[in-house]
Amino acid sequence: MAKQIIHRVTDDLDGSDAEHSIEFALDGVAYSIDLNDKNATEFREIMSRYVGVGERLGRVKVMRVTHLPTAGPSKSTKMRNDAIRAWAKKQGKEISDRGRIPAAIEEEYDRAH
Repeated sequence: MAKQIIHRVTDDLDGSDAEHSIEFALDGVAYSIDLNDKNATEFREIMSRYVGVGERLGRVKVMRVTHLPTAGPSKSTKMRNDAIRAWAKKQGKEISDRGRIPAAIEEEYDRAH
């Protein structure tokens, strides 16, 4: 039996399909938000008022803006993440069905395999 798994990234504000993942920092805390074109443009317009008068500290990893691929992660990445989640659950570890896999669990999986 063949399966097709579709990874869909949704806009964190309105639930529509997201095309952008924007990372930013405020008060020493880094954030990431997934937005569609309209909301990403609005976010950038609002932030431009503050960015325009703020002191630039240079490039920081958390400040990069990425464009999300429309097809989602590669099949091999998705298969690896599914395998790690299944293994972690069998080991009795708490792991969510979605989102980023904690580095410690991924490292344990790699050591076990």
